[in-house]
Amino acid sequence: MSRHFELLQQMEQEEHVEPDVRRIPVTASEAGLRSGAKHRPWFDAEALRLVQQIFLLQTQEPPRVVVFSGIDHGNGCSRISASAAEILAKNARRPVCLVDANFRSPALPELFGTTNHHGLTEALLQPGPIGSFVKPLNRSNLWLLSSGTLAADSANLLSSDSLRERLSELRQDFDFVVIDAPPLTRYSDALVLGQHSEGLVLVLEADSTRREAASVAVASLRAANVPILAAVLNKRTFPIPEAIYSRL
Repeated sequence: MSRHFELLQQMEQEEHVEPDVRRIPVTASEAGLRSGAKHRPWFDAEALRLVQQIFLLQTQEPPRVVVFSGIDHGNGCSRISASAAEILAKNARRPVCLVDANFRSPALPELFGTTNHHGLTEALLQPGPIGSFVKPLNRSNLWLLSSGTLAADSANLLSSDSLRERLSELRQDFDFVVIDAPPLTRYSDALVLGQHSEGLVLVLEADSTRREAASVAVASLRAANVPILAAVLNKRTFPIPEAIYSRL
């Protein structure tokens, strides 16, 4: 049994794991998001499953602000959070804001073919309604708050009082807020953002994420009282060729 599957099973078996943590195997992170890019049906199906279990099929009030964070850099977290936001906006038919809080290596503007200027950094430093910093995307009900102009101290803005105020504004203007955060093993940004949210979706990469690193990340989230809403196993491979899956 591989080490990443062992970790996911361990998270379920331990007594102190939140009872609603779900294992969602997402098959790949290469699905294109820019205009005209090809979507892969099996990737979309897994992303829809994730969105349904976290947001759409809740018997109680669903979480409205959710952070997505990988264990390591390159786990595909940005693409998963972007796909989740797209599918949530399409299926819930309610306003959704996707936030790029990865100041060090922002990826969302490029994925959607838009600019990165005038985003979260400016919103945390400048006055004005939050609506003046978000960008409407070419999809109904979906907006992007990019990371904005990058500066040496941009990441430090996440610990400012402005963050709480801006997240409060986002809650007022949007029904759902999906935040793409930096990896947990490198920075504390996801922990800070998680404390201002209803929970975090943990992204692991098949055949790459080490059990030890993931265990440390999970322990840090619990110590910070950040609920883990789901554990996504990304880039999981299948024994059936992709050409066959594309016909299913």
